[in-house]
Amino acid sequence: MADHREAHVHHDEPGSDRSASQAVPDLPLADELSAVSARVTGLLLSEETVATALGLVCSMALDTVPGAVGAGVSIIDERGRRSSGSSDARVERADALQYELDEGPCLAATAGRRLVRVDDLQTDRRWSRWAAAVAPLGLRAAMSAPLIAGDTALGALKVYAEQQGSFDDHTERRLTIASAQAAILVANVQTRERARRLSEGLRQAVRSRDLVSTAKGVVMARHGVPEDVAFGLLVSRTGEEGGTLADVARAVVDSAVRRRR
Repeated sequence: MADHREAHVHHDEPGSDRSASQAVPDLPLADELSAVSARVTGLLLSEETVATALGLVCSMALDTVPGAVGAGVSIIDERGRRSSGSSDARVERADALQYELDEGPCLAATAGRRLVRVDDLQTDRRWSRWAAAVAPLGLRAAMSAPLIAGDTALGALKVYAEQQGSFDDHTERRLTIASAQAAILVANVQTRERARRLSEGLRQAVRSRDLVSTAKGVVMARHGVPEDVAFGLLVSRTGEEGGTLADVARAVVDSAVRRRR
């Protein structure tokens, strides 16, 4: 059987940056790719929250990238920078230092939408402050692949190693595949969560509207005033009591219910 692997490309610098969207001519063996796809398919079908899903994504990264001793996901969006699904405290701290210092492979991978590999944190000079800060953690190598869904960069999936030179072209390809699958997972779960929150928000808005309408009816009946005046009285009470219109409406309705008892 023909060997589908090509010779590794030698790097002139301590690390390498590669386009995550670039076609990979030397794919892993079929069973390796099938295993990754099967894991992610199960996640897509079973997980309900972003946090749980990302924890399983990181577990998948540890299982599929030889040499990795820690994994995590950095989420970078309108809410800021944060980590999720980290395999251990060292990963959380290494990520936190990237956010604090505003430099590091995860941020670079997300911003550039390219896989970033650091072969030796002690000699790589691209993010010297971050490298120096994580040295006490015992981490010597890192690799980050961006999570890209459509035109949106969601963050990065990263792995860390305790030995320099732990990662190579083969592990780059594995992390690239894992990150592509993870991006689909994260995008789907986030969409589901956003839809759930929107649905709940709409339900709450409808409940508040109905509550205000009921309160207006109570005020109209109690004071013999038209609808617009009743609404004005509710708004005026809102200003006096410092609550929301829904709070005032609920108090009016509750008061009417107690009077009927």
